[in-house]
Amino acid sequence: MKSIVTAKQIASMDRYAIDDLKIPGITLMENAGRGIAEIALSLLGRPEQKRVHVYCGPGNNGGDGYVVARHLSNRGADVRVFILAKQEKIQGDALINLEILMKMGQKVSFIEKIPQVEKPALIVDAMLGTGVAGSLRGLFAKVAEFINSQNVPVLSVDIPTGVNADTGAVEGPAIRATATATMALLKRGLVFSPGREYAGRVHIVDISMPPAVVKKKQQKVWLLEKGDIVRLLPVRSPDAHKNKCGTVATVAGSEGFTGAASLSSEAALRAGAGLSYLCIPQSLNPILETKLTEVITWPFDDAGMGYLHKGCFREMIIPLQKQNVVAIGPGLGQHDGTAHLVHLLLEKLESPMVLDADGLNVCAGSIDKIQEYRGEMILTPHPGELSRLIGLSAGEIVANRIEVAKETAVAWNKVLVLKGGPTIIAFPDGRVFVNSTGNAGMATAGSGDVLTGVIAAFLAQGLDAGQAARAGVYVHGLAGDLARNEIGEMGMLASDILRFVPKAILALQGGWNEKSIV
Repeated sequence: MKSIVTAKQIASMDRYAIDDLKIPGITLMENAGRGIAEIALSLLGRPEQKRVHVYCGPGNNGGDGYVVARHLSNRGADVRVFILAKQEKIQGDALINLEILMKMGQKVSFIEKIPQVEKPALIVDAMLGTGVAGSLRGLFAKVAEFINSQNVPVLSVDIPTGVNADTGAVEGPAIRATATATMALLKRGLVFSPGREYAGRVHIVDISMPPAVVKKKQQKVWLLEKGDIVRLLPVRSPDAHKNKCGTVATVAGSEGFTGAASLSSEAALRAGAGLSYLCIPQSLNPILETKLTEVITWPFDDAGMGYLHKGCFREMIIPLQKQNVVAIGPGLGQHDGTAHLVHLLLEKLESPMVLDADGLNVCAGSIDKIQEYRGEMILTPHPGELSRLIGLSAGEIVANRIEVAKETAVAWNKVLVLKGGPTIIAFPDGRVFVNSTGNAGMATAGSGDVLTGVIAAFLAQGLDAGQAARAGVYVHGLAGDLARNEIGEMGMLASDILRFVPKAILALQGGWNEKSIV
């Protein structure tokens, strides 16, 4: 896992390293510039006589740019440095490195307008770092637009100029980088859209920040990667049988929403559960018997209403108590009787549970039913569903995904999966994980229902709630990535994601190869 930090956190780490550990700031800047230069060289190929333009701001981001310029010049590149500030504005370690450049006879220009220059082989964006928020203005905005118009590779230092380092927001002109060299640790703005799209390929530069500093200052937020998931995946024993592989019962479906129930219950099988039961209204049973072959349907008397209700509880509770995992919510509906049924199930069941969609919606105003659930529970809302539960707008949640997910998981003592781009997994102990798989094609009806089934399957196979949430989210996203590689993002269906779930698991286990994935 890679740590993810805010601008304030990385600034605090820098200050601690410099003030408390007495690591000279200029040493950190030199390490940063050298590392960035190596990435620049990988983009340039042979640097001799190749034209490189380095655009620098007045702060330490620009200071890193001066070090990069020196190293590239020493390797034979034809480097020009453009500084978007007056010379007297440059101070500290940045000024020392600028003076070194000037003493070397390096081409340095302090600019107040777009320079008239020939197109370079590479542009280095060292204009503004992580401490800047809001829209670019004036010369910085014009230069950002100019750089984007050059149609050449661009390497951004720490984060593309114009991208918010904490949220990934882009409020005006911003650099569209080919690659970003970020110092020491990932910044949040590099993993959230649209910042992650502006960043291109992200490289983490080792500036020799001591691990003790990271441990002391970082706030328990990590990026989920392949290696983190491989060791979590359940492995079947040679003598496995269906009951030994875990049973999932899904309480789902209502008139008009049989697809959600179908997708979720089948996804549980695709992710490895041995048995998948689907609790549905009796009037919908003929439809789902036709749609599903391997899932076992459990119809309950709905008096022809097309939805499950509190009258189903007495008959339903006994078989549900015998299952390894219960999933509640996909396509369930929000009728009063349905809400009453869900509340009763939350009061009486103790099985590990995944609560999704309408299972969450019918608890709006009855949060205590979730908070007081006695078994392991994973909540899987999208921002709109979480909004109904906690009273914040969906926009407020999206703008503060990590904080909102963490605060909710801690307050409710539940694992929370906040779906989106990217999906966030928050633990009751304050740990937060940001998923690295998935794509925009997965923004399609039923995608979340597949996720519910996948998470439930992993939970049924013996993973704890935190493990099942992480593995389920990653595998679900990877299945979407594999589907995208075959059919593209436009027109992707949830059933396409479902089809690739087994291949995603197989790819992680090393039994299947798909270039550019995993």
